[in-house]
Amino acid sequence: MDLNSASTVVLQVLTQATSQDTAVLKPAEEQLKQWETQPGFYSVLLNIFTNHSLDVNVRWLAVLYFKNGIDRYWRRVAPHALSEEEKTTLRAGLITNFNEPVNQIATQISVLIAKVARVDCPRQWPELIPTLVESVKVQDGLQQHRALLTFYHVTKTLASKRLAADRKLFYDLTSSIYSFACSLWNHHTDTFLQQICTGDEAAAANSLERTLLSLKVLRKLTVHGFVEPHWNAEVMGFLHAVFERLKQFLECSRRIRAESICRDRLEKTIILFTKVLLDFLDQHPFSFTALIQRSLEFSVSYVFTEAGEGVVFEQFIVQCMNLIKMIVKNYAYKPSKNIEDSSPETLEAHKIKTAFFTYPTLMEICRRLVTHYFLLTKEELTMWEEDPESFTVEETGGDSWKYSLRPCTEVLFIDIFHEYNQTLTPVLLEMVQSLQGSTNMENTNAILIKDAVYNAVGLAAYELFDSVDFDQWFKNQLLAELQVSHDRYKPIRRRVIWLIGQWISVKFKSDLRPVLYEAIRNLLQDRDLVSVLFFLNVCLPVDDFEFRTDQFLPYLESMFTLLFQLLQEVTQCDTKMHVLHVLSCVIERVNMQIRPYVGCLVQYLPLLWKQSEEHNMLRCAILTTLIHLVQGLGADSKNLYPFLLPVIQLSTDVSQPPHVYLLEDGLELWLVTLENSPCLTPELLRIFQNMSALLELSSENLKNCFKIINAYIFLSSSEFLQMYAADLCRSFCELLKDITTEGQVQVLKVVENVLKVSPVLGPQMFQPLLPSVFRGIIDGERYPVVMSTYLGIMGRVLLQNARFFSLLLSQMACELGQELDQILGNMIEMWVDRMDNITQPERRKLSALALLSLLPSLNSVIQDKFCGIINISVEGLHDVMTEDSETGTYKDCMLMSHFEEPKATEDEEPPTEQDKRKKMLALKDPVHTVSLQQFIYEKLKAQQELLGEQGFHALMETVDTEIVAQLQEFLQGF
Repeated sequence: MDLNSASTVVLQVLTQATSQDTAVLKPAEEQLKQWETQPGFYSVLLNIFTNHSLDVNVRWLAVLYFKNGIDRYWRRVAPHALSEEEKTTLRAGLITNFNEPVNQIATQISVLIAKVARVDCPRQWPELIPTLVESVKVQDGLQQHRALLTFYHVTKTLASKRLAADRKLFYDLTSSIYSFACSLWNHHTDTFLQQICTGDEAAAANSLERTLLSLKVLRKLTVHGFVEPHWNAEVMGFLHAVFERLKQFLECSRRIRAESICRDRLEKTIILFTKVLLDFLDQHPFSFTALIQRSLEFSVSYVFTEAGEGVVFEQFIVQCMNLIKMIVKNYAYKPSKNIEDSSPETLEAHKIKTAFFTYPTLMEICRRLVTHYFLLTKEELTMWEEDPESFTVEETGGDSWKYSLRPCTEVLFIDIFHEYNQTLTPVLLEMVQSLQGSTNMENTNAILIKDAVYNAVGLAAYELFDSVDFDQWFKNQLLAELQVSHDRYKPIRRRVIWLIGQWISVKFKSDLRPVLYEAIRNLLQDRDLVSVLFFLNVCLPVDDFEFRTDQFLPYLESMFTLLFQLLQEVTQCDTKMHVLHVLSCVIERVNMQIRPYVGCLVQYLPLLWKQSEEHNMLRCAILTTLIHLVQGLGADSKNLYPFLLPVIQLSTDVSQPPHVYLLEDGLELWLVTLENSPCLTPELLRIFQNMSALLELSSENLKNCFKIINAYIFLSSSEFLQMYAADLCRSFCELLKDITTEGQVQVLKVVENVLKVSPVLGPQMFQPLLPSVFRGIIDGERYPVVMSTYLGIMGRVLLQNARFFSLLLSQMACELGQELDQILGNMIEMWVDRMDNITQPERRKLSALALLSLLPSLNSVIQDKFCGIINISVEGLHDVMTEDSETGTYKDCMLMSHFEEPKATEDEEPPTEQDKRKKMLALKDPVHTVSLQQFIYEKLKAQQELLGEQGFHALMETVDTEIVAQLQEFLQGF
C-alpha cells in the first residue's frame, strides 16, 4: 500500500465508517476489513491517528483498528503477519512523541504500545523503556503525563506475563528502573503536597494524576518485580514510606472540599496505597512479615479508634479491614500443630500477631465492630420503610465482602472470632446478657444495638456451640420477641428470624419446630414483609436435614397459601425467586401431600412466566418450581400439559436465545414430566424434535438427554421408535465417532433398553450400530464398562432374537472375511474370558441365559466352547441363587411373578409412573421370568438327548470336576 496515495483513500473510508447511516457505514466496514491484511495499512492508520488536525472520531476509529490489528497480525506466526520492516517503522512511530491532546485516544495509544511491548519488549524493542524514562523527565506537562500513562500500561502488561523466561526479563527490567520509579513517585507526591498547602488546586490536581500513575507503576514493580523483595532495601523503604504517605494523604482530605476536583482522585490514590500493601501481602507473605506490626497498628488505629474520625471513608475502611483479615487468616503465619514442623518465618509472623492481638485490643475491635459497624444506618432504615424489598435484596445479596462495608465487617468479625474465640466468646456473651429482657421502644439506639449483637451471635453460631443454650434462649427470650408487634421493633423481629436461621442447622431441637412454624405463620399473616423476606433468604425450615413432614403438615395449607399471596404481592425478580425457592422446597418435602393446595399456584405460574419474558433467572426459578410440582402431582401433572409442554419446548430449543439460561432446568423438567406421565400424548411426542440438535451440542447436558430418551422408550416404545428411531440411530452413529467412554456407555445403554422393550423390532431399528458392538466383543474392548455393555446388548439379541443374531453373524463373517463358525467361536471365547467385566447381576444372568440358548447343538464350535458356557452358567447360579433356610433348596432371587405396587417409606420418594413401567417391563424380561436353574437343567437335558448318554458324558468331562460338583448341587431335585 503506497502511503501517500493510500492515506486519502483510507481517511475517506474511516470517515464513512463513523457515519450513523448504515448504508454508508456497512460498505466502509467491509472495505476496512479487506485492508486489514494489506501491507502498509497500519502505517497509514498510524499517520492518521497521530495527525491531531483530523476529526477526533476518525482518529479514534483508526486507533481501534490499529489495536485490533496488533492482536491479530503482530506475532510472527499469525496468518497474514505484518512484515518485520513495517513493524520496525511502526514501533519507531509509536514513540516518536507523546503529545496526544485527547485523553481517550491517549489511553488507547498507551494500551496498544503495551500490546506491542508484550510481544517485542525488550528483545525487538530495546529502546522502548529508555525512551519512556527520558520522556517522563521532560518539563512539558502534556508530554510528561502521556509518557507516564504509557509507562504504566507497559509495566502492567509486562508484569502480567507468567512464563519463567518472561518473569526473568521483568525482574531484570525492575532492577534497572526501580530507583528511578521511586524517585519519580516521591517527586510528584511532594509536589502535590506542596501545592495543596499553598491552595493551588488546579496544579495539585495535575500533580495528583502523575502521583497516581507513578504509584501504579511502582505497585507492579514492587509486587511482581522481585523474587525475594525483603532483601531489597529500596523495596522495603518504599513500603514503609507508604504508611507515612497514607497519613499525609488522609490529612490532606481534611483540607479538600467534597466537591473539589481533587477529592475523587485523592481517594483513588489512598485506595491504591492500600492495594499496594494487600497485593504485596498476597504475593509475598513472608517478605511482608516486617510490615505486619505497622499494618495492624495503622489499620486498627484508623478503623477502630478516634484517629480515623473525619478522615476515613467507606472504601478505605473496607481496604483496612481486608488487610487485617488477610493477616489474621494467612496460612503462612499459622504454625503447624507440631511446632518443630513450622518454619522460622512462620513462627516470627505468628509471634508478631500474638503480641499485637492482646485481650484489650481484641475486645475493643469486637465491641467496635458490633456496636458501631453492625448498626443499621439512617439510610438503611429509611430504605426499609420506603422499599422493603430492595432493602432485603441489598442486605442479603450485596456485593462481594471485598468491596462492600457491611459484608466486609461481618467477614472480618467471623474470621477474628474464629481465630480468637476463647478470648472473644466471654466478651460477646456479656453483651448478650446485658440485653436480656424487654427493650424500651422509644430508645432507637438500644433497639439497633440489640439487632447488632444478635447479628454477631448468628455469625458466630458455630463458635458458640458449646457456650450458648440456644433452645432455652429461643423459648425464654427470642420467641417472645418475635411476637412483639410494635412497629419500632421490626428490626428485632427481622434479626431474630435470621438468627434462628443461622442456628437451626447448628443447635435447634426438632421438638421446637412446630413452635417456630407457628411464629413464621404469624409473621406471614401480619405482612411483616422484611422479616418474612429475610426468613426466605436465610431461614428455610424445610431446607434442612432435621425436617419432619409430620411436624409441618398442620401448617402446610396456611403457610402455602400465605407464601403464594406473598409471591403475588412482591414485585422484584430477586424476591419472587426467593419465594418460589421456598415454595419449591415445601413441595419437594411434602411431595404428594401438596396436591390439595397447589391449584392457585398452578393457575398463577403461566401469568408469571409471561411477565418474566425479559428475566431469565426468574424463569429458571419457575422451571425449578415446576419440577417439584410435577414430582408432587405425579400422574396428575398431565393436567399441566397445556402450560408445561410449551415451557419445555422453549427451554430446550437451542435455536431460541433463552436456552442459554433455561436449558439445564428445562431438561430436568422434561425428564420428570416423562417419568410422571401416565401416557404418551402427541404433544409430548412432538417435543422430541428438539433432541437432535441437543445431541449435536455434545455438552454437559448429554447425560440428561440420554435419560430423556430412555424415558420415552419406557413410556411408549412403539410410537416413539416408529417416529424417531432412524433419526436417533443416525445421531448415535455420529456421536460414537467422537465421545468419551462414559458417553459411549450412555449411548449403548439406550440401545440395550430398546432391545429390552422391543426384542423383535429393536435390532432392526438400530442395526447400523450392532456390527461395531460385535466387533468390539471379538476384538476384546479394553474398557471393562464398555465391554460389559457390549455383552449386555449382544446377550439380548442372542437370547431374544436368534434369527437376527444369525443374520448379524453372517454379516460379520462376510465383512471380516472369516468362516461363520470361526466368528462364533471367537465371540464365545471372548465372552467367557471377559465375563468378569460384567458386575451387574442382571447382566451376568443374561449372559448365562444367552450362551445357554445356543444349546442343544451339534455344532462342533459350540461343543468346543461347552466348558466355558457351563463355567459362566455356574457363575450365574452363584450370583442369583439363594438358599431357602427352611427347605434347604435353592431358588432364583431375580424371579418376579406378579406386579406389586412399590411402597415408599416416609423417607423415600413415592414411585413414579416410570418406576411402575419398569416393574411391568421386568415381568416380561427373561432375566426376571426365566429360572436360570430350570433353564440350565432343560438345556443340558436337551443336549443329552441330542448326543446320547455317551456323547453327553464325554462333553461333560471337558468341564472341571469342581464346577460339575457345584452344578449338581444347584440342580438337586431336578
